[in-house]
Amino acid sequence: MKHILLLFIIFHTSLAALFAQVRVTVQAPSQVEEGRNVRVSYIVNTTDVDDIQVGDFPGFELLYGPSTSTQRNVSIVNGKVSNSSQVMFTYTLQARKPGTYKLPVATIKSDGQTYKSNQVSIQILEGDAEEDAASGRGSSGHSGARTRDNAAGGATVSASDLYVGASVSKRQVYEQEAVVLTYKLYTRVNISSNYNPESLELDGFHTQEIELPMQKELKVERVNGRNYQTTVLSQHVLFPQKTGKVTIPSRKFEFEAIVQNPNVDPFDAFFGGGALQTRIPKTVVAPAIELQVEPLPSRPANFSGAVGTQFNISGALTPEQVDANDAVSLRLTVNGVGNMKLMKAPAVQWPKDFESYDPKTNDKTRIGANGASGNVVYDYTAVPRHGGKYSIPSVEFCYFDTQSKSYRMLRTDSFHVAVAKTAGHRVGRSVNQEDLTVLNSDIRYIKTSPANVKPAGATFFGAPAYWLSYVGPFALFLLLIAIFERQAKANADIARRRGKKAGKAASKRLKSAAKLLKQGNARAFYEEVTRALWGYVGDKLNLPVAELSKDNVGERLAERGVSEESNRRFLQVLGDCEFAQYAPGDPSATMDRLYADATEVINLIENG
Repeated sequence: MKHILLLFIIFHTSLAALFAQVRVTVQAPSQVEEGRNVRVSYIVNTTDVDDIQVGDFPGFELLYGPSTSTQRNVSIVNGKVSNSSQVMFTYTLQARKPGTYKLPVATIKSDGQTYKSNQVSIQILEGDAEEDAASGRGSSGHSGARTRDNAAGGATVSASDLYVGASVSKRQVYEQEAVVLTYKLYTRVNISSNYNPESLELDGFHTQEIELPMQKELKVERVNGRNYQTTVLSQHVLFPQKTGKVTIPSRKFEFEAIVQNPNVDPFDAFFGGGALQTRIPKTVVAPAIELQVEPLPSRPANFSGAVGTQFNISGALTPEQVDANDAVSLRLTVNGVGNMKLMKAPAVQWPKDFESYDPKTNDKTRIGANGASGNVVYDYTAVPRHGGKYSIPSVEFCYFDTQSKSYRMLRTDSFHVAVAKTAGHRVGRSVNQEDLTVLNSDIRYIKTSPANVKPAGATFFGAPAYWLSYVGPFALFLLLIAIFERQAKANADIARRRGKKAGKAASKRLKSAAKLLKQGNARAFYEEVTRALWGYVGDKLNLPVAELSKDNVGERLAERGVSEESNRRFLQVLGDCEFAQYAPGDPSATMDRLYADATEVINLIENG
């Protein structure tokens, strides 16, 4: 017994050691521009770290580090307490030489054991000398928002500084073949996170939008010798519905560029003499694209309308033995990649003695770069009315294969079902007479119980039921009015309580942001402050955040009696927070100031 207990303890100790394995991971961007500053963090999933050794950073100059930050979390789920902790060692580097470099592997010691990190690479893109000269960025790592036009005295944004490219996956396609349309942003200036695209209206296409992450990630790309911050704004899968030359029209995008104000001296701005940055509305037009859509070859009679690749079909009939007048189910599953949402349900040839119904369709596809992929399930139901053994022919599925440029025919196996005769079922003597099934609802027995009859001359007028038919609806109407009034008062109370608690809710969010500020987690910090600001104004106005925008929040706050100065400060802090979150460069530069500004403006509105 002691040996078993000892083995049990050793086993669980080994499991605990396995799950508590120390891991060292590297957090770093995949690209950086020459002359820019970048942060590289080595994260250890324990705070019990005795020492860390990191080699040289080829291609980079070490500016500062390592700075150390720790984080501890305690969670309670169903009464079970779990603890987690980590320590982060962060190095601030400056990219010096273009190329792709592997970051050094970090070696740490914890509890007498040695652990090593994974290895990642960073690509240093060649710097834009023209931008450096115009903006005076040098080695400071400035965002380079000033352009040559700005330096000349006018804060403008040229077409080469901010534009949207439109591209398609292929320009010559077949009718119904999937085409991916991509709109991509290229910018050399900072822009607001909010942009307004023109609605996409395409004639001659069936369109489905590919879902992209809400958080846009900017990447550096070099185009014609210049570096741009790029991100995909939207992607759409198009299925051409007509042949010939088809044009995807140009599309407008409204942006708000944030550039340096060349007419304001930084010294004057520090003492309230103007803003160093100015916002410029910019309308960008993505170019039109022309496609050549070829017609499908002569279509077979049983063509399903499916166009794509990798199609297959399978089927299953249940049950295979059934009584007459009981239902059988045939499930057909079509898999493939293409215009899955536009194809027709396969035709099933049921025996003549079966009563069939239209199929139910269950769409399990997802939209991707090749169109809709996945499977569509068709459930057919039929009821056999007579006994016997029946065969259901194999189901055919014909589609156009875009790879082989030909039609392909798929078939399932045939299906068999044995139908048993039920009680009340008889066979007619005539050769041409079909079997007749007597159902429960066909013939009723003659009732022998006394009938509910009324005496002659009795009328409904003046009877109690007559007066009840008038009084009842009127009483119900009064009851509904009382219920609606009570509900309206309850809703008003909820809105009032939500508005009063808006400041407390925002304070909780700002406390979470303060923790992220101490940890140096800039991205998460700005997201939390942005949520705090939008959440506060949503609670204050008793409106969902989705219905709020920078255009209408000022009007709504003014209607609640908030001063014009408080309105202006709130919108300015919100814009600065979004700008700092998405702007290129070091996102942690203004964390302390924005935290103080957010706290101040919320208190200003609350006490105003």
